[in-house]
Amino acid sequence: MKSYLTHLESSVTDTKVDADQLNTVCEESGKPLLARYDLDAVAQNWSKDDLVGRPETMWRYHEILPVREEKNIISLGETMTPLVHSPRLGKATGFEQLYVKDESRLPTGTFKARGLVMAVSKAVELGVKKVAIPSAGNAAEALSVYAARAGLECYVFMPKDAPVANHNVCRATGAHVFLVDGLINDAGKIVREGIESCGWFDISTFREPYRAEGKKTMGLELAEQMNWTLPDVIVYPTGGGTGLVGMWKAFDELEKIGWIGSKRPRMVAVQTEGCAPVVRAFETGAEEAELWENASTIAGGLRVPYPLADRLILTAVRDSGGTAVAVSDDDIITAMKQMCDLEGLMPSPESSATLVAAQHLLKKGEIKPEESVVLFSCGTMLKHVELMGGPELPLLNPHGDIDYSQFA
Repeated sequence: MKSYLTHLESSVTDTKVDADQLNTVCEESGKPLLARYDLDAVAQNWSKDDLVGRPETMWRYHEILPVREEKNIISLGETMTPLVHSPRLGKATGFEQLYVKDESRLPTGTFKARGLVMAVSKAVELGVKKVAIPSAGNAAEALSVYAARAGLECYVFMPKDAPVANHNVCRATGAHVFLVDGLINDAGKIVREGIESCGWFDISTFREPYRAEGKKTMGLELAEQMNWTLPDVIVYPTGGGTGLVGMWKAFDELEKIGWIGSKRPRMVAVQTEGCAPVVRAFETGAEEAELWENASTIAGGLRVPYPLADRLILTAVRDSGGTAVAVSDDDIITAMKQMCDLEGLMPSPESSATLVAAQHLLKKGEIKPEESVVLFSCGTMLKHVELMGGPELPLLNPHGDIDYSQFA
């Protein structure tokens, strides 16, 4: 196993930082640091043929991932996730080439596993013993699981209305769990203020450099699954935006090593009407997002009032010719049921928000029916079954007379 990691670089300045030291954000700007690789050497020494026979996990791309020693990988089997062609759903919604990248197959049932396994593995490699995270729920769960696997002490801070399933998994895996009377940004404030006195390493979104490297494997997988081409449109649920930024970075790296051309998908950032700081910044032409007051939505992963990587998200969207869309909670629930009914998919509310956004853009003519469109399903409905309630189910008496005409 070999990584061609060379250094870290500020996302807004030319500042370079030693990748073999423990780092958080750029000291000068307070903005994220990004991992950089010797891509010339990668191009000379790594080819697509080298992927043949490698295990179908996210670690098959280790040349452009940051963990240097295989012994430090804290894996639970992060499989490549399927790219599901969805013709029935496409026909019902007006798309001729509709695909769903189903991230629910990963450990803990969400794409948070990609980022957190990378962050924890690199933290282990750099000697970290104690980690902390603010989370809407799924990231805390993923961190707790990987921290347990690595033997790290773990502290998680979640809004008090985070799903109970997340609380329970975090507790079951030995994490110290605290609920916060506020939102994820309030939980983040508690973590940051406790770093010095408590000795935590902060694994918050973009407050360490490596979660994005885990998430970029979504883009690497997608390119490989589409035979080293890219779709016309990627529709992505955007809270902290790690995956959107990570995929955009992956496409740039793939082009620089000669595996893909210059064509890029139009990147669509999807948020909800109750929390849409990126959408507002995009629509007003701003370079940065402003704090969204009184954020509220059933899609907890999208309830991020202020994403630290706002500039990176907006740059990817704008440079790709994409857009940002806010959708309603009611439409999210409708789309969840539609994806289940027509394709057997089981999307989280954040996931089904992508279908709503794609339909809006189709109606506006911003997506053409014949274009290839990939929706990112970031997690499983199984953590949100309460949203799928309906009328009381009929109860049959097996010992009485049953009217079989009711089944016709």
